[in-house]
Amino acid sequence: MPRQPTPREVFEDLLNRLDPAIREAFESAIRDIQRAVDYQRLVAEIAAGNIEAALNSIGIDAAAFEPMLDAIRDAYTESGRATVEGLPRQVATFRFSARNYRAEQWLRDHGADLVRQITADQRLAIREVLEAQTRAGSAPRSIATSVVGRMNPATGAREGGILGLTRDQAGYVTTARDELSSGDVARLRNYLQRARRDKRFDRTVQRAIADGTPIPADTARKMVVAYERRLLELRGQTIGRTEAMAAIHEAQWEALRQAVDAGLIAENQIKRVWRSAGDFRVRDTHRAMNGDSVGLRESFVSPSGALLRFPGDPQAPISERANCRCWAETRIDFFANVR
Repeated sequence: MPRQPTPREVFEDLLNRLDPAIREAFESAIRDIQRAVDYQRLVAEIAAGNIEAALNSIGIDAAAFEPMLDAIRDAYTESGRATVEGLPRQVATFRFSARNYRAEQWLRDHGADLVRQITADQRLAIREVLEAQTRAGSAPRSIATSVVGRMNPATGAREGGILGLTRDQAGYVTTARDELSSGDVARLRNYLQRARRDKRFDRTVQRAIADGTPIPADTARKMVVAYERRLLELRGQTIGRTEAMAAIHEAQWEALRQAVDAGLIAENQIKRVWRSAGDFRVRDTHRAMNGDSVGLRESFVSPSGALLRFPGDPQAPISERANCRCWAETRIDFFANVR
């Protein structure tokens, strides 16, 4: 008889399978926006000084991210079903419903909030780049390329650009570009501290520092594109992990509430226990919470003061949930009411 997986193994299997699907859906949305850009119109609007029109021409809208929301729904549904499969045999007849009114409401509201945050931050990041480079007197085509990337004739796809990056990440790109074009030794050394740089170019930077010569413009451009690509990979990883965590734990919580609603488990029989990933990468606050237990509708309390219904709670501050790898163990005491 095959061994039953432990709750932690079930959680890690879900996370490892669902995280990449959400990440790929986000990255696919960005590629779709890049493909659909009317580059000539974008250049014309920038040349005319119509920043708002230029921004609108890029096509950053909620519909582009619908495949990502579909991936989150799939993750939610699969996690809810896996939770039910792991419940004691006393509730073997119970089935999880992603059509429950609470489930539907969470998927709708969370999806809308997530897309609103992504698109608003993206539009702000692009606006700042368009305005800053216009003030600096950059050529319209150069400005457009810095936003939506440069067409690779070999692949027919655009490469680089700040599409998909957060406002902060777009700022990192601007600063890195300035560092590489500055010829200043101190600023070039600062570039070498950037964690997401492409280290294959490090010798080029070190030689420029040693010789006191500028980095060739074409080489600097390739370095910036590589940096943008790696930041976008990080953005995708962060969204994939954070949203998979939210969907998994929200569905687990909802599955337990549905079981209570069905009268199969009494609410006071349920305890949820915080389990950290147990390595050096765990936040200090989450390491301190390891082993804390709460009831079904109670929240865990972080040493920071933040309340979390479960690890990765989307209602918690981003500092408490981004890239979190903790999980919540469910314990059900069927004898709680007969003692």
